[in-house]
Amino acid sequence: MKLSAIFDAPDADVVLRSNSQDVVDFRVHRCILSAASPFFKDMFGLPQPPTYPEDCDNGPPVVDLAEAANVIEALLRFIYPVPNPIIETLDELAVVLAAASKYEATIALDHLRKLLVSPSFAPLSPMRVFSIACQYDFEQEAKIASRYTLTTNLLDTPLSESPELKYISAYSYRRLLDLHRSRADAAKEIIQTAKTEIVETIKCMQCNAVNLPSGFSPPRWWVDFQLRACEELGSRPTTDVVFGMAFLARSARAGCPRCAESLLNSYAFLEGLRRKIDDLPGEI
Repeated sequence: MKLSAIFDAPDADVVLRSNSQDVVDFRVHRCILSAASPFFKDMFGLPQPPTYPEDCDNGPPVVDLAEAANVIEALLRFIYPVPNPIIETLDELAVVLAAASKYEATIALDHLRKLLVSPSFAPLSPMRVFSIACQYDFEQEAKIASRYTLTTNLLDTPLSESPELKYISAYSYRRLLDLHRSRADAAKEIIQTAKTEIVETIKCMQCNAVNLPSGFSPPRWWVDFQLRACEELGSRPTTDVVFGMAFLARSARAGCPRCAESLLNSYAFLEGLRRKIDDLPGEI
């Protein structure tokens, strides 16, 4: 077995030992653990025989923990006045969060909740972050993550990308589905009912000239945009894609030779539509 390089206090009165696959001893202090964790406070208040009597002859008693050494070290870094651990992946965060929840380490939980919805994780893995937040009943974090999920197609998200989905309730998942559905319906309605504004704001000299005998007809770029935007918003009810340059350029190419100019001249109109969609309710 090894001794922790960071948690090796000479005046330690208890040793935390990591699991048998990765045995590391952490020489720590009961008073600090008790102050940070009701779990440890209650445990130390009970009479307990040492797990390893031979180890206690020349030192403090040993407490076996089920967690790996890196998880225990991360937890202790939150508890002790040393730099917080560097957590780079959601896999790391998930196991440390499980330990913090198990041992009721409030200070660690507070840090981990903030990290969960940080730019390092929430925008990149919104569905998994939402699932983890729901798993631990982190309501505020679930709300934040739900907004980021708008960039994803819920029904096409592989289960392997969000293993924590198995731990959330049907109610939590239904709330997310309802958010996506209601926002998608409202966003599509904004696009579909914009025709009255188009008459006054969107002009294409070539498309309008062709349609003069039969009255006003929207430019061809708008017809293409409206159709594809409604389809995209039905899957991902956010404006990130439909008002992006690549999406708009495709609509311009689908129109007449003058449609690109018409689209550029419609910038203010399109920005108005974007703002209306962005202002729709975006959290559970």
